[in-house]
Amino acid sequence: MASEPSSPFVGMWVTKDGYIRQELFPDGRYDEARGDRKHAYQGRYEMTGNHIRYWDNTGFEADGEFIDDVLHHVGLTFHREQA
Repeated sequence: MASEPSSPFVGMWVTKDGYIRQELFPDGRYDEARGDRKHAYQGRYEMTGNHIRYWDNTGFEADGEFIDDVLHHVGLTFHREQA
């Protein structure tokens, strides 16, 4: 059975100062680190076009939008981490 193609947004997204790092996994899960606090928030996400909706494991919900390869999420901007 063929697997579904992964979203083009899968990968690591970081704020310009590197303080918040959010990794989107192909299985619809995410893991967010803040400063030295690894795994500060974890949960699931769903994509509809360029729109992302989050549900963290505590029940908090948020959303964001990818515009020109920049993630706009709760008043912050995230850029794809460069290898």
